[in-house]
Amino acid sequence: MFNKLVIIEKINMLDDDVIKLSTLAKKVVYYKDLPQNDDEIIKRINDADAALLSYTSKIDSYVIDNCKNLKYIGMCCSLYSKESANVDIEYAEKKNIVVKGIRDYGDNGVAEYVIHELTGFLENYDGSFKWSEYPQEISSLKCAVIGLGTSGTLIARTLKFFGAEVSYYSRTRKENLEKEYGFIYRPLDECLKDSDAIFLALNKNVLLLGEHEFKLMKGKKILFNTSIGPGFEVEHLRNWLKDKNHYFFGDTLETIGDIKLWDLDNTFTISRSSGGSTFEAYKRLGEKVIDNITAYFKENLIK
Repeated sequence: MFNKLVIIEKINMLDDDVIKLSTLAKKVVYYKDLPQNDDEIIKRINDADAALLSYTSKIDSYVIDNCKNLKYIGMCCSLYSKESANVDIEYAEKKNIVVKGIRDYGDNGVAEYVIHELTGFLENYDGSFKWSEYPQEISSLKCAVIGLGTSGTLIARTLKFFGAEVSYYSRTRKENLEKEYGFIYRPLDECLKDSDAIFLALNKNVLLLGEHEFKLMKGKKILFNTSIGPGFEVEHLRNWLKDKNHYFFGDTLETIGDIKLWDLDNTFTISRSSGGSTFEAYKRLGEKVIDNITAYFKENLIK
Protein backbone atom coordinates (compact mmCIF):
# COMPACT_ATOMS: atom_id res chain seq x y z
CA MET A 1 0.00 0.00 0.00
CA PHE A 2 0.97 3.64 -0.23
CA ASN A 3 2.53 5.34 2.77
CA LYS A 4 0.57 8.54 2.15
CA LEU A 5 -2.09 9.35 -0.42
CA VAL A 6 -3.20 12.96 -0.87
CA ILE A 7 -6.37 13.99 -2.71
CA ILE A 8 -5.42 17.53 -3.72
CA GLU A 9 -8.97 18.73 -4.51
CA LYS A 10 -12.59 17.60 -4.40
CA ILE A 11 -13.15 14.52 -6.55
CA ASN A 12 -16.44 13.03 -7.68
CA MET A 13 -16.18 9.81 -5.72
CA LEU A 14 -18.93 8.57 -3.43
CA ASP A 15 -18.14 8.59 0.29
CA ASP A 16 -18.05 4.78 0.48
CA ASP A 17 -15.39 4.64 -2.21
CA VAL A 18 -13.34 7.40 -0.58
CA ILE A 19 -13.38 5.33 2.61
CA LYS A 20 -12.04 2.36 0.62
CA LEU A 21 -8.95 4.41 -0.20
CA SER A 22 -7.91 4.06 3.45
CA THR A 23 -7.32 0.34 2.76
CA LEU A 24 -4.84 1.31 0.02
CA ALA A 25 -2.70 3.79 1.99
CA LYS A 26 -1.45 4.06 5.55
CA LYS A 27 -2.57 7.69 5.58
CA VAL A 28 -5.13 9.48 3.40
CA VAL A 29 -5.45 13.29 3.32
CA TYR A 30 -8.43 14.79 1.47
CA TYR A 31 -8.60 18.50 0.53
CA LYS A 32 -12.06 19.50 -0.68
CA ASP A 33 -11.26 22.98 -1.96
CA LEU A 34 -9.32 24.01 -5.06
CA PRO A 35 -5.61 24.73 -4.71
CA GLN A 36 -4.92 28.25 -5.95
CA ASN A 37 -1.51 27.65 -7.54
CA ASP A 38 1.32 25.17 -8.05
CA ASP A 39 2.98 26.01 -4.75
CA GLU A 40 -0.20 25.16 -2.88
CA ILE A 41 -0.41 21.83 -4.72
CA ILE A 42 3.19 21.11 -3.72
CA LYS A 43 2.40 21.98 -0.11
CA ARG A 44 -0.60 19.66 -0.15
CA ILE A 45 1.25 16.72 -1.68
CA ASN A 46 4.33 17.33 0.48
CA ASP A 47 5.95 13.94 1.26
CA ALA A 48 3.16 11.78 -0.19
CA ASP A 49 3.99 8.92 -2.55
CA ALA A 50 0.56 9.10 -4.24
CA ALA A 51 -1.76 11.90 -5.32
CA LEU A 52 -5.24 12.03 -6.79
CA LEU A 53 -6.80 14.95 -8.65
CA SER A 54 -9.86 15.79 -10.72
CA TYR A 55 -10.03 17.83 -13.94
CA THR A 56 -10.01 21.24 -12.21
CA SER A 57 -6.30 21.35 -11.27
CA LYS A 58 -3.01 20.54 -13.00
CA ILE A 59 0.13 18.71 -12.00
CA ASP A 60 2.97 20.03 -14.19
CA SER A 61 6.72 19.50 -14.28
CA TYR A 62 7.30 22.16 -11.60
CA VAL A 63 5.01 20.32 -9.17
CA ILE A 64 6.57 16.97 -10.02
CA ASP A 65 10.11 18.28 -9.45
CA ASN A 66 9.11 19.53 -6.00
CA CYS A 67 7.33 16.38 -4.82
CA LYS A 68 10.30 14.06 -4.43
CA ASN A 69 8.44 11.06 -2.97
CA LEU A 70 5.72 10.95 -5.59
CA LYS A 71 5.42 7.57 -7.32
CA TYR A 72 1.78 7.52 -8.47
CA ILE A 73 -0.71 10.08 -9.82
CA GLY A 74 -4.34 9.07 -10.25
CA MET A 75 -6.54 11.18 -12.50
CA CYS A 76 -10.15 11.02 -11.26
CA CYS A 77 -11.28 12.29 -14.64
CA SER A 78 -11.15 11.31 -18.28
CA LEU A 79 -7.76 10.58 -19.83
CA TYR A 80 -7.97 10.56 -23.62
CA SER A 81 -4.39 11.36 -24.57
CA LYS A 82 -1.15 12.61 -23.05
CA GLU A 83 -1.53 15.88 -24.94
CA SER A 84 -4.97 16.68 -23.51
CA ALA A 85 -4.27 15.54 -19.95
CA ASN A 86 -4.07 17.92 -16.99
CA VAL A 87 -0.99 16.04 -15.81
CA ASP A 88 2.36 16.31 -17.59
CA ILE A 89 2.45 12.58 -18.24
CA GLU A 90 5.61 12.53 -20.35
CA TYR A 91 7.58 14.35 -17.68
CA ALA A 92 6.12 12.15 -14.96
CA GLU A 93 7.23 9.05 -16.86
CA LYS A 94 10.77 10.44 -17.12
CA LYS A 95 10.71 10.67 -13.31
CA ASN A 96 9.40 7.07 -13.04
CA ILE A 97 6.03 8.27 -11.80
CA VAL A 98 3.05 6.24 -12.97
CA VAL A 99 0.01 8.21 -14.14
CA LYS A 100 -3.34 6.49 -14.60
CA GLY A 101 -6.65 8.00 -15.69
CA ILE A 102 -10.12 6.74 -16.42
CA ARG A 103 -12.68 6.84 -19.22
CA ASP A 104 -16.30 6.06 -20.00
CA TYR A 105 -17.95 6.71 -16.66
CA GLY A 106 -20.42 9.58 -17.27
CA ASP A 107 -21.50 9.01 -20.88
CA ASN A 108 -24.96 7.60 -20.17
CA GLY A 109 -25.99 10.71 -18.27
CA VAL A 110 -24.73 12.92 -21.09
CA ALA A 111 -26.94 11.15 -23.64
CA GLU A 112 -29.92 11.53 -21.28
CA TYR A 113 -29.14 15.23 -20.87
CA VAL A 114 -29.18 15.70 -24.66
CA ILE A 115 -32.56 14.03 -25.04
CA HIS A 116 -34.04 15.94 -22.10
CA GLU A 117 -32.96 19.32 -23.46
CA LEU A 118 -33.73 18.52 -27.08
CA THR A 119 -37.25 17.21 -26.51
CA GLY A 120 -38.11 20.11 -24.20
CA PHE A 121 -36.88 22.59 -26.79
CA LEU A 122 -38.54 20.98 -29.82
CA GLU A 123 -41.84 20.26 -28.12
CA ASN A 124 -42.01 23.66 -26.39
CA TYR A 125 -42.57 22.32 -22.90
CA ASP A 126 -42.06 25.81 -21.50
CA GLY A 127 -44.40 27.40 -24.05
CA SER A 128 -41.67 29.50 -25.65
CA PHE A 129 -42.03 28.12 -29.20
CA LYS A 130 -38.49 29.08 -30.17
CA TRP A 131 -37.90 26.37 -32.79
CA SER A 132 -41.30 26.20 -34.46
CA GLU A 133 -44.88 27.35 -34.02
CA TYR A 134 -45.85 23.70 -33.56
CA PRO A 135 -44.30 21.11 -31.22
CA GLN A 136 -41.99 18.80 -33.15
CA GLU A 137 -40.52 15.36 -32.59
CA ILE A 138 -36.88 14.37 -32.80
CA SER A 139 -37.89 12.22 -35.76
CA SER A 140 -38.22 15.40 -37.85
CA LEU A 141 -34.54 16.34 -37.38
CA LYS A 142 -31.46 15.80 -39.47
CA CYS A 143 -28.74 15.31 -36.88
CA ALA A 144 -24.95 15.19 -37.08
CA VAL A 145 -22.70 13.91 -34.31
CA ILE A 146 -19.14 15.22 -34.47
CA GLY A 147 -16.81 12.79 -32.73
CA LEU A 148 -17.95 9.18 -32.50
CA GLY A 149 -16.20 8.01 -29.37
CA THR A 150 -18.09 6.44 -26.47
CA SER A 151 -20.14 9.55 -25.66
CA GLY A 152 -20.80 10.47 -29.29
CA THR A 153 -21.87 6.93 -30.11
CA LEU A 154 -24.35 6.90 -27.21
CA ILE A 155 -25.80 10.24 -28.36
CA ALA A 156 -26.05 9.02 -31.95
CA ARG A 157 -27.70 5.74 -30.94
CA THR A 158 -30.24 7.56 -28.77
CA LEU A 159 -31.12 10.04 -31.52
CA LYS A 160 -31.50 7.14 -33.95
CA PHE A 161 -33.81 5.36 -31.51
CA PHE A 162 -36.10 8.39 -31.57
CA GLY A 163 -36.23 8.31 -35.35
CA ALA A 164 -33.78 11.05 -36.32
CA GLU A 165 -31.64 10.84 -39.43
CA VAL A 166 -28.13 10.58 -38.00
CA SER A 167 -24.92 11.37 -39.85
CA TYR A 168 -21.52 11.69 -38.25
CA TYR A 169 -17.99 12.92 -38.73
CA SER A 170 -15.02 11.35 -36.99
CA ARG A 171 -11.28 11.18 -37.58
CA THR A 172 -11.76 7.53 -38.47
CA ARG A 173 -14.83 5.94 -40.05
CA LYS A 174 -16.83 3.55 -37.87
CA GLU A 175 -18.13 1.20 -40.54
CA ASN A 176 -19.23 -1.36 -37.96
CA LEU A 177 -21.49 1.26 -36.35
CA GLU A 178 -22.77 2.35 -39.76
CA LYS A 179 -23.89 -1.21 -40.43
CA GLU A 180 -25.29 -1.81 -36.96
CA TYR A 181 -27.18 1.45 -36.42
CA GLY A 182 -27.55 3.03 -39.85
CA PHE A 183 -25.32 6.03 -39.16
CA ILE A 184 -24.20 7.90 -42.29
CA TYR A 185 -20.60 9.06 -42.57
CA ARG A 186 -20.20 12.52 -44.11
CA PRO A 187 -17.34 15.01 -44.36
CA LEU A 188 -17.42 17.68 -41.66
CA ASP A 189 -18.53 20.47 -44.00
CA GLU A 190 -21.53 18.46 -45.20
CA CYS A 191 -22.54 17.57 -41.65
CA LEU A 192 -22.50 21.21 -40.60
CA LYS A 193 -24.21 22.53 -43.71
CA ASP A 194 -27.01 19.98 -44.09
CA SER A 195 -27.99 19.18 -40.47
CA ASP A 196 -30.61 20.83 -38.27
CA ALA A 197 -28.90 19.80 -35.03
CA ILE A 198 -25.18 19.28 -34.49
CA PHE A 199 -23.71 17.53 -31.47
CA LEU A 200 -20.05 18.04 -30.52
CA ALA A 201 -18.55 15.14 -28.57
CA LEU A 202 -14.85 15.91 -28.90
CA ASN A 203 -11.75 15.19 -26.89
CA LYS A 204 -10.43 17.86 -24.55
CA ASN A 205 -8.63 20.78 -26.22
CA VAL A 206 -9.82 19.87 -29.71
CA LEU A 207 -11.08 23.08 -31.38
CA LEU A 208 -12.68 21.81 -34.58
CA LEU A 209 -15.02 24.65 -35.55
CA GLY A 210 -13.62 27.96 -36.77
CA GLU A 211 -14.80 30.79 -38.98
CA HIS A 212 -15.22 28.60 -42.07
CA GLU A 213 -17.25 25.97 -40.23
CA PHE A 214 -19.62 28.44 -38.55
CA LYS A 215 -20.30 30.13 -41.88
CA LEU A 216 -21.58 26.80 -43.19
CA MET A 217 -24.13 26.60 -40.36
CA LYS A 218 -26.77 28.88 -41.84
CA GLY A 219 -30.52 28.92 -41.28
CA LYS A 220 -32.18 27.40 -38.22
CA LYS A 221 -29.56 25.40 -36.35
CA ILE A 222 -29.14 23.80 -32.95
CA LEU A 223 -25.62 23.24 -31.63
CA PHE A 224 -24.97 21.00 -28.62
CA ASN A 225 -21.56 20.77 -27.00
CA THR A 226 -20.93 18.04 -24.43
CA SER A 227 -17.16 18.00 -24.95
CA ILE A 228 -14.75 18.74 -22.12
CA GLY A 229 -14.45 22.45 -22.84
CA PRO A 230 -15.28 24.30 -26.05
CA GLY A 231 -14.84 22.43 -29.34
CA PHE A 232 -14.64 25.67 -31.32
CA GLU A 233 -13.05 29.10 -31.54
CA VAL A 234 -15.13 31.22 -29.18
CA GLU A 235 -15.14 34.45 -31.16
CA HIS A 236 -16.78 32.69 -34.11
CA LEU A 237 -19.42 31.11 -31.90
CA ARG A 238 -20.13 34.59 -30.52
CA ASN A 239 -20.73 35.91 -34.04
CA TRP A 240 -22.82 32.88 -34.95
CA LEU A 241 -25.11 33.43 -31.97
CA LYS A 242 -26.01 36.92 -33.18
CA ASP A 243 -28.50 35.18 -35.46
CA LYS A 244 -31.51 34.42 -33.24
CA ASN A 245 -32.26 31.31 -35.31
CA HIS A 246 -29.09 29.76 -33.91
CA TYR A 247 -29.31 27.94 -30.56
CA PHE A 248 -26.56 26.61 -28.31
CA PHE A 249 -26.83 23.99 -25.54
CA GLY A 250 -24.03 22.88 -23.22
CA ASP A 251 -24.04 20.61 -20.18
CA THR A 252 -21.33 22.57 -18.33
CA LEU A 253 -20.50 26.25 -18.05
CA GLU A 254 -17.14 25.61 -19.72
CA THR A 255 -18.67 24.20 -22.92
CA ILE A 256 -19.41 27.69 -24.26
CA GLY A 257 -15.90 29.10 -23.82
CA ASP A 258 -17.08 32.51 -22.57
CA ILE A 259 -19.53 32.30 -19.67
CA LYS A 260 -20.97 35.73 -20.53
CA LEU A 261 -22.61 34.11 -23.56
CA TRP A 262 -24.94 32.21 -21.22
CA ASP A 263 -26.78 35.50 -20.73
CA LEU A 264 -28.08 35.34 -24.31
CA ASP A 265 -31.65 34.22 -24.96
CA ASN A 266 -30.52 31.55 -27.42
CA THR A 267 -28.03 29.74 -25.13
CA PHE A 268 -28.99 27.11 -22.56
CA THR A 269 -27.14 25.23 -19.82
CA ILE A 270 -27.93 23.37 -16.61
CA SER A 271 -27.24 24.46 -13.05
CA ARG A 272 -25.39 21.37 -11.85
CA SER A 273 -21.82 20.47 -12.76
CA SER A 274 -22.48 18.40 -15.91
CA GLY A 275 -24.95 16.15 -17.70
CA GLY A 276 -22.93 13.13 -16.64
CA SER A 277 -22.97 14.00 -12.92
CA THR A 278 -25.12 11.11 -11.73
CA PHE A 279 -24.89 8.66 -8.84
CA GLU A 280 -24.11 5.92 -11.33
CA ALA A 281 -21.34 7.97 -12.95
CA TYR A 282 -19.75 8.74 -9.58
CA LYS A 283 -19.92 5.05 -8.68
CA ARG A 284 -18.24 4.01 -11.94
CA LEU A 285 -15.61 6.73 -11.44
CA GLY A 286 -14.76 5.54 -7.93
CA GLU A 287 -14.54 1.91 -8.97
CA LYS A 288 -12.21 2.75 -11.88
CA VAL A 289 -9.96 4.91 -9.68
CA ILE A 290 -9.65 2.11 -7.12
CA ASP A 291 -9.12 -0.51 -9.84
CA ASN A 292 -6.26 1.60 -11.25
CA ILE A 293 -4.54 1.69 -7.87
CA THR A 294 -4.92 -2.04 -7.24
CA ALA A 295 -3.62 -2.74 -10.77
CA TYR A 296 -0.60 -0.53 -10.02
CA PHE A 297 0.09 -2.54 -6.86
CA LYS A 298 -0.06 -5.82 -8.78
CA GLU A 299 2.15 -4.51 -11.59
CA ASN A 300 4.75 -3.37 -9.06
CA LEU A 301 4.35 -6.27 -6.61
CA ILE A 302 3.25 -3.90 -3.84
CA LYS A 303 1.33 -5.34 -0.90
